[in-house]
Amino acid sequence: MGPVDLFLHFLSFAAPALAVAAILAAGGRILLRRPRGLVSWWMQLVLNSMVGIAVLALGLWHFGVDGKMATYAVLVCAVALTQWGGGGGWRA
Repeated sequence: MGPVDLFLHFLSFAAPALAVAAILAAGGRILLRRPRGLVSWWMQLVLNSMVGIAVLALGLWHFGVDGKMATYAVLVCAVALTQWGGGGGWRA
């Protein structure tokens, strides 16, 4: 497998995490009336993406295959928790 194929495989593996991270980072800024985030939107996107990719990697390790619905459920919960923490949700 060449480097281009390896990159495309990783991008396909990380696509769900990147999509959820982007939706939550953008949605948090758009839907909240007054964004009171502790970090900027792009840093929140990076943090959400890193947590999401880590969850997907742990799901791959635990189940031995990619694409289990349980992994995706944990992905959504973990990224939402990261978004809540980065947005200062505990200070409500």
